[in-house]
This record gives sequence, structure tokens and C-alpha cells, in this order.
Amino acid sequence: MVPLLSRRQALKGLLGGAVLWAAGNAQQATFPQYPYHSSAFGRFLEDSYALAPAPKPKPFRGWLEAAYQAHDHEHLEQALTHRRARLEATRDPRKRAALEEATAIWLHRVVKTLIPRFSLERGFEFFNAVRFGERQCLLQSVLIAGLLQGVGLEAGVVMVWKNPEGKESNLGHAVALLRGSDGQDRLVDASDPTPFMRHPGLYLWDRGARDYRFVEAHFGALGAIRGYTRMADGKPLPLGLAQPLDVAFLRSQFDYYRGERAPGGFIGPSTPAGLEASARFLERATARQPRNPLAVYGLGYVYRKQGRLEAARKQFQMAYQLYLAQGHVPSGPQEAQRWAEA
Repeated sequence: MVPLLSRRQALKGLLGGAVLWAAGNAQQATFPQYPYHSSAFGRFLEDSYALAPAPKPKPFRGWLEAAYQAHDHEHLEQALTHRRARLEATRDPRKRAALEEATAIWLHRVVKTLIPRFSLERGFEFFNAVRFGERQCLLQSVLIAGLLQGVGLEAGVVMVWKNPEGKESNLGHAVALLRGSDGQDRLVDASDPTPFMRHPGLYLWDRGARDYRFVEAHFGALGAIRGYTRMADGKPLPLGLAQPLDVAFLRSQFDYYRGERAPGGFIGPSTPAGLEASARFLERATARQPRNPLAVYGLGYVYRKQGRLEAARKQFQMAYQLYLAQGHVPSGPQEAQRWAEA
């Protein structure tokens, strides 16, 4: 007969394990979810393929599966399934963290190998990955995050406003973020030959403030992020409140790039038709996520080039207030705000 104390201890252990499991899954559920084979990830593909020229390229997921099989001589879906099973079976914390890192390194290699060319002009469209083997920072980060989610890991996408050399930009880069079971974040950047980067200036979702925030990331000795500081008030942002960007923002950001790179649009020499295309994409970007400051600011820039000066002033003023509330105003929006007030 099992002593009563032993049974109580066993029950306590089971309940404790259940609580930890529930807490872990609750934390995971707070991350925006778009695992690779999900309909949520499919929305990114649908948005892109709706703009593909005829004849339509092969479906992205089927193309990627074939490309992986041709290169690695196995099925990508099977490789993902096996990796997920290994992760679920690994209980030792150190071995689990090492396997999570190895999974990110593997997917970093997969994306760079199968989509080898980087293109600012066309690489944000999934159909151009199929047509030309081209990728860009947002596409590669969404793909890596979706694949990481597909094997059961906590992952997402954040924007970068300051790189490791201290150079600032107006949200000029995107990277995948992996939250390890060791309670630290790692940035997976397929724009670099090495998988893990130390971008100190990030833009993400602050679950406590329920808004996007510019933050400073604090890295440990081995390159993982151990915490964040909000730029808005200089206060720490607990890791549990720092989250990747939501699906609405990511869809908005894809539309921002479509507007930015429209032929004859607001980047470089402009044409009336090009500016109209830029305006159409950026108006959709701001409708999908009105608190995306880059899209709001970019639309003001388009309106000003179209000669719609009052509309441009309103956009610049709205963008300035968004940047200010979210913790950092880059030089471009500062100059636009001065123009709007003149």
C-alpha cells in the first residue's frame, strides 16, 4: 500500500506539472500564431499571389517542398515532423535549449539555400521567391517564424531600428525572434551569414501597454536577449510582456513594401500611375493596421508628391504622434512634422 504522504506528494507533483504545462501553453498562446501549414500563414501567401502576373507561379508551399527534397533528399514536411517530435521528447533543459538553437540554425540555412537571392525590389512577394529565388527581410523572417512555430516553438517577427553598429533607421529591417525555453530571446536574421544577430534597437508589441514599442535589447554573453528597456520611459519591459508583431501589422508591412517599391512610386523617379499604386497599397496598409507608423508616414510622403498637401500634413502629424507615443521619432518623421507645421 502506498503511504498517504507519498500519494499526496505524487499528486502534488502531477498538479505542479499540469500547472507548469498550462502556464507554458498559455504563454505560448499569447504569441501571434501563423505556423507554416496553417490558414493564417496562408493569408500571407494569398495576399501575395493575388498580385502575381499570369501565368501564376507554382503554389509556394508545393514549390518549397520540391526544392527542399531536391536539395536535401527528404521531404520538408517529414523533416519538420521529426524535428517537432525530437523537441517534444527532449526534457533536459540544456539539451532542449541546444536543440531549439540548432533548429533555428537549420531553418536559417534552409531559407538562405532554397531562396538564395536577396532583393529589395521584389523579394517581399512569395511568388517572386518561386519565380526568381528572391527574398527580402520581411518575407524571410515571416517564413522562418512560421516554420519555427510549425515545430512547436515560440517565434515571431520584430522590426529593427538600430543595428549592431549603432546605425539607426526608420524601421528599416525585420528579423525573426525565437523565445527559448530558457527564458531568453534570440534574433534569427537570414540577411546575415551567421544565424543569430545582436540588433540592439527593436520594435515589438508591448502586451502591458497594448501598443507597439521601440525598445533597447540587452544581450547576455552568449548573444541571447535577457531583457528590454522601453524607449518611451526608460523603464524595463519584462520579457513576458515583450511579444512579436501581430498578423495585422505584418500584412500591413507587406503592403508598405509594395507601396514603397511600386514602379514609378514614391522611391526614386515618380510617375502619376506609380504614385497612385503606392497610395493604393499604403492606404490598405494603414487600414490593416492604423498604428503602423511607417505606413502612416509613407502615405503622407506619397500624398505630398501627388500635390495633396493638406492630406499629407494630416498623415505626417498622425505619424509623428504614433512614433512619439511608441517611444522614438526617427529623423525623417521629425523633418516631416516640421514641414507639416510650417
